[in-house]
Amino acid sequence: MSATVQNAPRAATTGGAALLPAGERERLIAALREFLPPDAVLFDHEDLKPYECDGLSAYKRLPALVVLPRTEEEVRRTLALCNARNVPVVARGAGTGLSGGALPHSAGVLLSLARFMRILDIDPLARSARVQPGVRNLAISEAAAAYGLYYAPDPSSQIACTIGGNVAENSGGVHCLKYGLTVHNVLAVRLCTAEGDIVELGAESLDSPGYDLLALINGSEGLLGVVTEVTVKLLPKPETARCVLAAFESIPAAGNAVAAVIAAGIVPAGLEMMDKPATAAVEPFVHAGYPLDAAAILLCESDGTAAEVAAEVARVNEIMRAAGAHEVRVSRDEAERLRFWSGRKAAFPAVGRISPDYYCMDGTIPRKRLAEVLAGIGALERRYGLRCANVFHAGDGNLHPLILYDANQPGELERCEAFGADILELCVKAGGTITGEHGVGVEKIDQMCIQFPPKVLAAFHAVRHAFDPSGVLNPGKAVPTLHRCAELGRMHVHRGQEKFAELPRF
Repeated sequence: MSATVQNAPRAATTGGAALLPAGERERLIAALREFLPPDAVLFDHEDLKPYECDGLSAYKRLPALVVLPRTEEEVRRTLALCNARNVPVVARGAGTGLSGGALPHSAGVLLSLARFMRILDIDPLARSARVQPGVRNLAISEAAAAYGLYYAPDPSSQIACTIGGNVAENSGGVHCLKYGLTVHNVLAVRLCTAEGDIVELGAESLDSPGYDLLALINGSEGLLGVVTEVTVKLLPKPETARCVLAAFESIPAAGNAVAAVIAAGIVPAGLEMMDKPATAAVEPFVHAGYPLDAAAILLCESDGTAAEVAAEVARVNEIMRAAGAHEVRVSRDEAERLRFWSGRKAAFPAVGRISPDYYCMDGTIPRKRLAEVLAGIGALERRYGLRCANVFHAGDGNLHPLILYDANQPGELERCEAFGADILELCVKAGGTITGEHGVGVEKIDQMCIQFPPKVLAAFHAVRHAFDPSGVLNPGKAVPTLHRCAELGRMHVHRGQEKFAELPRF
């Protein structure tokens, strides 16, 4: 299976196609080997091939070479050398990203942090962990479990994705509604700038003096520096947790139930929605016990003390039934709770079993517009003749439409790209954004021209210039140039000036 991108930014936004001249490449390899061991510098074709793309596999490009440092000093010297020679550098973690953020530059260095895999310290009293960027997300919770603690952000890829990549994309997960995104759970980072300087941002305390540059680094997609160490916040494991599964005969009813839960002052540990095509794909794969006759299901989890959970589950049960749920189940034990969640966590691979290819979208909308936007996506399905399964973090309006297509069929890839672009523009028109947690990368760079006016884009470029004056870090990603936006002829949607009382009908 593979993913794709929308709106044809293929050659123009992926950092250029020029190759590093052979002589310059050999000189760069020789210079790197002055401080890196031979196995840390890869340049043969078969060694470069595994790094040609990240999880967005429709974009593929071989880097000029790959560097696998083991120490912060090696990272620092690599960046200083590349900056002095004006050689692009793309940092990479586990490569699970879905926006092309780790797509290599053909004339540059792919800097892999895969060897930075150590958990440096766990402080159970301060409830924090200091880790290297190559540590897997789930490994932090596994190491902290002995102290009754865990790391809250839990992307669906948490078994494989790394904390450095989570910082780069400001990743979330099914429990982000209550416990926040990566930015809310990172206390400090050590960062190497493009010029080779080590900077420490944040502090182990809850606040630190000066500008809040730590928040700026979360979600910066590798454009501002390379993270070499992360201090994360740990939380006590809840005494208990239970999950409510509610089935609805219509998507609007499920959307209204989401709004009703939040309006009641309840902040669930997780609140997820899946539509009928998604549950139909998932159930044969994991046997989660989902009702396949429902137009949509909600998964609403409560955690805390046994008394707190019992009271909250009772209220959620009442709210779901009042909103029109024709079936409500409450997990009877931990095994059933995990089974309810297994389907949501396995939605992406499940869809991969029923379609040769799929494209995982990512956009965010106000919760009150869920039903309208899903209706708009349904209209787009009919327009483009492609199926779409929907799973999303309903509590915070983060959509993950899965567009199914076959790249071997002429024209389907292009239709899928256009379909995805229209979904993102639909999100913006509804008062939302073009991404929630996957990042912009190369995937959504054209839609940045719709989301932000020229002065805001110019401010973004000014921030980047302050960190990376030479522009060698991850060039051609995340923030388009004003020239590119002008070429596309895209108009910024001024949400304060235009009223979208009704979404466009297709």
